[in-house]
Amino acid sequence: MVSKPSTVLAFDLGASSGRAIVGRLDSEAGQLTIEEIHRFPNDPVKVGSRLHWDILRLFHEIKQGILKSKHLGYAQDVESLAIDSWAVDFGLIAPNGELLGNPYHYRDHQTDGVMDQLVAQIGREKLFAKTGLQFLQFNSIYQLYALKERNPSLLDQADTLLMIPDLLRYFLTGEKHSEYTNATTTQLLNASTRNWDQELLDQLELPSKLLLPPVPSGTKVGSLTTAICEELDVASIPVIAVGEHDTASAVVAVPALDQDFAYLSCGTWSLLGTETLSPVLSEQALEWNFTNEGGVYGTNRLLKNIMGLWLIQECKRAWDKEGRSLGFADLVKLAEQAAPFQCFIDPDDDAFLNPEHMPKQIQQYCRDTQQMVPQSEGEIIRCVMESLALKYRLILERTEQLSGKRYSGLHIVGGGIQNELLCQFTANAILREVWAGPVEGSALGNLVVQWITLGYIANLSEARKLIRNSFPVKTYTPDDGEAWQEAYETFYQMASRSTVK
Repeated sequence: MVSKPSTVLAFDLGASSGRAIVGRLDSEAGQLTIEEIHRFPNDPVKVGSRLHWDILRLFHEIKQGILKSKHLGYAQDVESLAIDSWAVDFGLIAPNGELLGNPYHYRDHQTDGVMDQLVAQIGREKLFAKTGLQFLQFNSIYQLYALKERNPSLLDQADTLLMIPDLLRYFLTGEKHSEYTNATTTQLLNASTRNWDQELLDQLELPSKLLLPPVPSGTKVGSLTTAICEELDVASIPVIAVGEHDTASAVVAVPALDQDFAYLSCGTWSLLGTETLSPVLSEQALEWNFTNEGGVYGTNRLLKNIMGLWLIQECKRAWDKEGRSLGFADLVKLAEQAAPFQCFIDPDDDAFLNPEHMPKQIQQYCRDTQQMVPQSEGEIIRCVMESLALKYRLILERTEQLSGKRYSGLHIVGGGIQNELLCQFTANAILREVWAGPVEGSALGNLVVQWITLGYIANLSEARKLIRNSFPVKTYTPDDGEAWQEAYETFYQMASRSTVK
């Protein structure tokens, strides 16, 4: 008798869009398939001077995804569901169980200047030694401190802090849990003890009562509430806490055949690094502002956050508002036609975090650094893409120095692999092969951790082999090595002068 494939449901929420994906695992054939059944925008909402996530709309879309799984005939087969999302942002829950206000967006300006204030108070070395985390002005620690200073009554009213996937899970199940991989992005979790750092919380006078003990990835954390089941007319579905930081899930899905590998999760953000057994807390890691985030099953993600495709997305948004509507494919084609190596930016300069007009900001950066100022859409996008590829090389080489490993190439997963020109630029820049795929990295990582929890897949190694056998990987071979080497030397000199690490 042929066994029935296992069906699970993944909700993968990115900073610009979300999707519901049904995964089907045929254990006998050693194959998994996916079907996107629901996709929806995730647009921030500005109210006055504040920028928020539309969290109730996201919850509505998750329920729509469950409904669509029912209408497509999957609901009775779904054995579990799970959510992954971006990091650092959170909601506060009152003692009566209700949400206190809309969660702030990490690009909101409430944290301007807060990181420098806390670093001066605690000490950069001490904070890194405790948490191992990259210094980014929107980390949860700075958001919480900003709330404490600006709106302390909100913290006084709160009973529990829940990261975005924790919060949406709570809406589905009525149960409150803090998942480990996302908890590590707060800069409040001790990298060595893997629990909240009470000394740090006390020093900053932040309420530790809000923080729940982190549960490991792969933990069953409830089922759909009776109210949800009645509203949607579905049976109760178990809910699993996977690697709920989407990068943690994306790393799970890297189809590496070797134990040691370098990866780039390419989307709105670019996350480049490697998987290690323990945090790297060296002086060099601190100087280069690397991060150590929790991975699934006790692993550590040594990586660097790079601004990523946000730069292109914001250029497109600015041009759309001006009536110059161009698709992403059109922009890539224009970039391909533009002259190479005319100017570069450091993608991680604070000027690009949330400017009013990204193309003008890029032009101003080039003007300030005494370079040619790009004028056309193609010139601006080519500047961004070449700069990203060259920044990837810089971070890849630094990752090798910190890990003590040498990587023969770079695995790229995520939606960014659809930009084939960027993949080729990356291979050219790093002077090594790039292996691109799969595109739905975070969703696949979400799915396979569910199957590991359910007992269908033995471990992480088996999951990666399964993904490798189920989805194509495209190889990009480096080209124009001499020209890219010269461009890198120019970029490196610029990056060395930058205050950005």
